[in-house]
Amino acid sequence: MSVLANGNSRAIKNGNPELQSFSRFFEHWLVEQNKYLQNLISVSTKPEKHNLRPLLNGVIRHYEQYYEAKSRCAKQDVLGMLTPSWTSTLEDAFMWIGGWRPTMAFHLLYSKSGLQLEAQLANLIAGLSTCDLADLSPSQLTQLDQLQRRTIREERGITEKMAKHQETVADHSMVELSHMVTECTGGTVDGLDNRVELALASKEEVLEEILHKADDLRLRTLKAILDVFTPIQAVHFLIAAAELHLRVHDWGMNKDATQRPGRGQN
Repeated sequence: MSVLANGNSRAIKNGNPELQSFSRFFEHWLVEQNKYLQNLISVSTKPEKHNLRPLLNGVIRHYEQYYEAKSRCAKQDVLGMLTPSWTSTLEDAFMWIGGWRPTMAFHLLYSKSGLQLEAQLANLIAGLSTCDLADLSPSQLTQLDQLQRRTIREERGITEKMAKHQETVADHSMVELSHMVTECTGGTVDGLDNRVELALASKEEVLEEILHKADDLRLRTLKAILDVFTPIQAVHFLIAAAELHLRVHDWGMNKDATQRPGRGQN
């Protein structure tokens, strides 16, 4: 619980009520993700004894709730959502527009598939079905390849849009405003603060739009990958996704607590 509390104190420090609210939501969301992980692991051992669909639907809904909450908070403070206080510096280093890269889901899939293939090689050679990610059919591999190509194109498009927008911080209006603020130091210019506020607000509107596109692609990619799998394969993929997310979060928080003891303190 200590790493979760650390993440929340960082959000409280910035004094933004929307971010404080999302930080508390995120704490609860992580706890629920861990519960779902334990349930997924439990049913993966004897899938024939369980109806997997309700559990899978619950996990998908859990991810949907995360992005719905994120979207609501982004309308109030998109800058805070792009630089989240509830993640570690390790997570921040690998972040793409406020979250994970959609194409990372495919790397996760193939890494887990490879590990399970190594473990199940004898059974596969014997012609036995493993019912996990080692047992992807040619048709599934084709669908995943096509989906990955589409995702790469969309991700690149959003990346380019973000890059172009970042360049606008040095556009004509911003340079002019920065010069005017310098000139009026010690004096006043009627309406200058309002002009600055409007200029920054317009930048944030586009950032919110880009964040929404990025989050939409993240969620669509997850759902599209799951649609390719059988229910038990989907269970194995969601186990790998939750394990990676929870462990990297914990590792990063623990690293921050050790190397940056003052980080997030009031």
